[in-house]
Amino acid sequence: MNYSSLLLDAMSWAREAGAVHMRYFRGSELDIKSKLNDSDVVTAADKAAEKLLIDHIRSAYPGHSILSEESGEELHESDYRWVIDPLDGTTNFSQGLPLFSVSIGIEHNGETVVGVVFAPYMNELFHAVRGEGAWLNGERVRVSGKLSLDQSVVATGFPVDKDSNPDNNLDNVARIMPRVRGLRRLGSAAIDLCYVAAGFLDGYWELNLHEWDASAGLLILEEAGGSYTHFRADRNISVLAATPAIHDILLPMLSTGKL
Repeated sequence: MNYSSLLLDAMSWAREAGAVHMRYFRGSELDIKSKLNDSDVVTAADKAAEKLLIDHIRSAYPGHSILSEESGEELHESDYRWVIDPLDGTTNFSQGLPLFSVSIGIEHNGETVVGVVFAPYMNELFHAVRGEGAWLNGERVRVSGKLSLDQSVVATGFPVDKDSNPDNNLDNVARIMPRVRGLRRLGSAAIDLCYVAAGFLDGYWELNLHEWDASAGLLILEEAGGSYTHFRADRNISVLAATPAIHDILLPMLSTGKL
């Protein structure tokens, strides 16, 4: 099936949402509010970018379902669902740090077929269509092909309940950090996944993500030749994504929780 019109719309709207981000970035009108706790925040830019994206989808594809981080799910009798994170990396954004993105995944019959991630500060637009490879600003990307942990740079993140739940990823960090060349915490799951896809990182894992965090990025990773595994069944989306050899080394090092 040809998904080119969906891809072009998603790419265009992601750039528009990124322009919304940049109008607010490092400004004085962020209107930062806490959600679940002080580690989980939302800003005026999240809400403005989400409104722009949802308005576009409703106008161009009125029968399509939508799942978005701030507004939840809007269900229709449709084979298509848009899974959007209007601003992934809100904590970075609210602090004035440039690693943030907009993520748009499009599902057809439950399978992600289009993925777009745009990091506006870096002007990096990643995209993939299932079966057609992964791309950064129009150039094909592939995972790094690293074979050993001691030469690898990997990334991770921490769940928003890290203050109250001891199942907070520190055990995994303690096992993995001494074994790798470097460990990074970038603060945007969508960027982490795309950076593994492009070979800028060699692996990434995180607990307690949501569909809007990972929908687009996992397709981009897969189309770039990467491997991924949902290594926990009890902490929402808990995923390991890496170049294939590094994936297979890291997977048995990660706590599997109560499967």
